[in-house]
Amino acid sequence: MTSEPHVTSADAGATKTVLLASPRGYCAGVDRAVITVEKALDLYGAPVYVRKEIVHNAHVVSSLRDRGAIFVEETDEVPEGAIVVFSAHGVSPVVHEEAQARHLRAIDATCPLVTKVHNEAKRFAADGYEIVLIGHAGHEEVEGTAGEVPGRVTLVENPEQADAVEFAPDAKVAWLSQTTLSVDETMETVDRLRQRLPLLIDPPSDDICYATQNRQVAVKDIAPRCDVLIVVGSGNSSNSVRLAEVGLEAGANAAYRVDNAAEIDSAWLESATTVGLTSGASVPEELVDGVLALLAEHGYRNIEVVTSAEESLTFALPPELRRDLKAASQKN
Repeated sequence: MTSEPHVTSADAGATKTVLLASPRGYCAGVDRAVITVEKALDLYGAPVYVRKEIVHNAHVVSSLRDRGAIFVEETDEVPEGAIVVFSAHGVSPVVHEEAQARHLRAIDATCPLVTKVHNEAKRFAADGYEIVLIGHAGHEEVEGTAGEVPGRVTLVENPEQADAVEFAPDAKVAWLSQTTLSVDETMETVDRLRQRLPLLIDPPSDDICYATQNRQVAVKDIAPRCDVLIVVGSGNSSNSVRLAEVGLEAGANAAYRVDNAAEIDSAWLESATTVGLTSGASVPEELVDGVLALLAEHGYRNIEVVTSAEESLTFALPPELRRDLKAASQKN
């Protein structure tokens, strides 16, 4: 993690300002998943197979591919007996069974906060509840959660879809959500669901992860002051896309999501005095540094760090990997 940029007294008099949101970038689950693949490559050597993108960031995936990671879409693409890492977004029990059938050495890098949602789904289903899962169709996390309780999940993607949900009058219904959604839109969806289902049961704790919430709060803090908000993150990163939407809703005059500095159009900056900058939870800080360098070339040298929360959470590496790392260290 790089340190926050230093604001000098000379910079403080500049008219062009960057509002740098904090927290931003890597969350604990992403950090754990990326380190898992790096440690697996170090320990076992290349290739290490990864089912789906380990996290939704093009730069991270490319960097790991350069080190010898091979990314596949499905388990049957992994040679029998090879090492496979499951992504931070989680997988269904069927995927675990497929891996066992192929005698794969599986390392499960599912974010513990996603695992929590899986466990909630299983508990609700065991207690006889139908589950409304708020999330995006086709997202790996949604597929993994729904796969834990086949036939018991109704997917709702937005408040409008909530109005069409139908259940038997005596059905017991609970809701869960994908961890990377907009907090505000999710709660609007829940409110709309509750109008149709007054006895709808809430999850035992928030499903939207702490990092997603914190990054959205940070964007809300800076957005009203932003002529332009730049969100660094890949297009398939749900939480990054949501950050740009949240910024617009919170008052930014314009908001753009970019993978890196090369995607920034200088025309966006022509009439902007204040630029907001943040990054999604799967974005390494070096990509933010690249945007800061480009903005400095355009005269934005006054950097104001706006901190709305402090984060210190870390997760242990997957037990399969910890076991092998320990065994390797004892041999040396």
